[in-house]
Amino acid sequence: MHEHELPHNTFCGRTRREFLWQAGGAFTSVALAGMLSKDGFLSRQAMAFDGATPLLLPQTTPLSAKPAMLPGKAKSVIFFFCYGGPSHIDTFDYKPDLYKYDGQTIQVKTKGRGGDKSEGRVVGPKWKFRRYGECGAYVSDLFPHIATCVDDISFIKSMYADSPIHGSAMLMMNSGKLLGGPAIGSWVNYGLGTVNQNLPGFVVMLDSAGGPISGAKNWSSGYMPAMYQGTVLRGEGPPILDLANPQGRTERLQRSMLDRMKLWNSRHALLRSGNSELESRIESYELAYRMQSTAPEAVDMSLESKETKELYGCDQEQTREFGEKCLLARRLVERGVRFVQIYSGGGHNDESWDAHGDLKTNHDFHAGRSDKPIAGLLKDLKRRGLLEETLVIWGGEFGRQPTAEYASGTGRDHNSYGFTMWMAGGGIKGGTTIGETDELGSIGVGERFHVKHLHATALSCLGLDPNHLSYFYAGLDQKLVGVEGAQPIRQIMV
Repeated sequence: MHEHELPHNTFCGRTRREFLWQAGGAFTSVALAGMLSKDGFLSRQAMAFDGATPLLLPQTTPLSAKPAMLPGKAKSVIFFFCYGGPSHIDTFDYKPDLYKYDGQTIQVKTKGRGGDKSEGRVVGPKWKFRRYGECGAYVSDLFPHIATCVDDISFIKSMYADSPIHGSAMLMMNSGKLLGGPAIGSWVNYGLGTVNQNLPGFVVMLDSAGGPISGAKNWSSGYMPAMYQGTVLRGEGPPILDLANPQGRTERLQRSMLDRMKLWNSRHALLRSGNSELESRIESYELAYRMQSTAPEAVDMSLESKETKELYGCDQEQTREFGEKCLLARRLVERGVRFVQIYSGGGHNDESWDAHGDLKTNHDFHAGRSDKPIAGLLKDLKRRGLLEETLVIWGGEFGRQPTAEYASGTGRDHNSYGFTMWMAGGGIKGGTTIGETDELGSIGVGERFHVKHLHATALSCLGLDPNHLSYFYAGLDQKLVGVEGAQPIRQIMV
């Protein structure tokens, strides 16, 4: 919560001064309530469908839009999560020495799922790198379309994380903690609320191959109320099912049923204060009802022009599925959805970016599916004037090692010591690069940036102070960036 707010699960704050302040405020509230009740104001505010039974429900919800804590450029976030760990040294981190050392066994310290090693056989990149844009950024031939957008992108090349294991590394990238907690999308909606009460504030789109390891913990609201958790849209077919009422059920009947259900649930909740699961269930019924009138238009791709669909690659079999997700992401942020996360890769290891065996086949497949759609999104956002207020993030839970994992083959093990992420759009200075890895890409050197610095940067771009956005839990003011705090990467911010 914002620092000046009091936690819901403590009695009268934490000091005697706060107790007296709150008690004093209560006396005037009683008087005001009495006057309003005498005028009949309160009884007119919320009635059940019978027009007689008062619901006495609040007129605002925890997801109501809130003012930003600080000036911020971005209003929404689209986070491309490459599940499995894309190889930074084969995508955006050019290391010419790897070509000449290809096949040689050299001394290099690495740590991955195979444990600590002091030497390994170098695997040279399987793609060429070229310079692009006015900034002259190097991009491999894996991403010829994203390469045309480098002047809008900022590359962070000395990222590091605490774990080289998928499950815990993904939870850290999504929640800031190895064991999980509220996801970054939950923090954003908690801090800013949503400007569109008819659509979820935090949306997740999974790969058709399946969800990532650790599953729903990656978009959980953790110790926050359940209403802040991510809403998963389907990977194939209609993103949202059952938006239309069953045959014979009118909108009036639907509204009457929900009002009666709300009345019963609200009475039930009065005896169980603080039950976030129950509160979330009540709100989810209402959201589902509101989505019936709003969501069909939001997910209707037929409203887009042929040229726009081609820009995203929706007309090609290889890129159609991912392209439709990217196009839907634009439509959602256009309509006020705060946080959209799109997974590239899912299911088993061989269906993700986790290239332990055949690096080339793996990365050709995943980059081939996502390159054109992501570039199409960046270009479409820019021409619509939305890129300035939409923060785009790309990356995985870690990178990959410069050496082979096995005695033969081109596969690479996990590398959490140094890898690349990139950001573009709202609040980010395009055409920039910060940080570097050593000559082999095995570890970040010089100024290194932890996952919490990435999170701090994202929150700051949205106008949220990463060191004061907190939620009181387990005796601490919990934060996405940890109780110790973290500074954003100012060098890449406008």
